[in-house]
Amino acid sequence: MGTPLDPQGFCSDYLDVDHEPLFPFGYGLSYARFSYSDLRLSRAELPIGETVTVTATIANTGKVEAEEVVQLYVRDLVGSVTRPVKELRDFTRLRLAPGESRQIPFALHTDQLAFHDAAMQRAVEPGLFHVMVGGNSEELLVAELTVV
Repeated sequence: MGTPLDPQGFCSDYLDVDHEPLFPFGYGLSYARFSYSDLRLSRAELPIGETVTVTATIANTGKVEAEEVVQLYVRDLVGSVTRPVKELRDFTRLRLAPGESRQIPFALHTDQLAFHDAAMQRAVEPGLFHVMVGGNSEELLVAELTVV
């Protein structure tokens, strides 16, 4: 019957209502618009026990000063147990004037990638991760990180 990312054969009990949420997690209304660009990792390979710096540039493209909550998500692509598609790992609130942009850094330690394995032991496994930054859980910039 498909996969969680591509459900086939899904049936909703309501004919006139979509099964998707009206707004994604973290969505907020604002008087300004924000654009995200230039997602960078300080390194592409991260040894277990160390930290990578994730930076993105956020710009206020609106006409008024406003606040934005910048969110950092991760996804483990090769875990030994089933993992969530997106896990919120950090966020920060910033205020930008019209036309202002700022680079926002996040420190991502491998402890933030840990989970409980099949033996219920907290573990960090080597493998490929997606690191995502955006204003909500759907509109995200994505970079790849390899934990070694």
